[in-house]
Amino acid sequence: MKGERQQQQQQHGMLGLGFQRGLKQREGAAAALPPKGWMAIRVGEEGAEQQRFIVPVGYLNHPLFVGLLKAAEEEYGFAQKGAITIPCQVEYFHRVQSIIDRDNNTGGGGSYHHLLLHLCFHA
Repeated sequence: MKGERQQQQQQHGMLGLGFQRGLKQREGAAAALPPKGWMAIRVGEEGAEQQRFIVPVGYLNHPLFVGLLKAAEEEYGFAQKGAITIPCQVEYFHRVQSIIDRDNNTGGGGSYHHLLLHLCFHA
């Protein structure tokens, strides 16, 4: 699995930067379809500028990302058109993304995930 992911990153010249971060930063990437095994999401709070990210579908299995999806469901329901929108600050999503990537690389997870989700959402 990791070998396949590294091959995808090398094919796109993004090894070391993280494919999702590199693609997000390219100007023409917004219209591009994500490669097989990846998905597009939008991140940003209501009224703030949103950014597009391309993330591995493996994120769907991580408890932190599942929490973000539940928040998106509560905020927007299931009727979203296009990419799923995650209602959280982009800076916070970068931190969550780093944790998910670290957990995926080490094969572990922590019991700290529930503590981080409350930082993203405001009452």
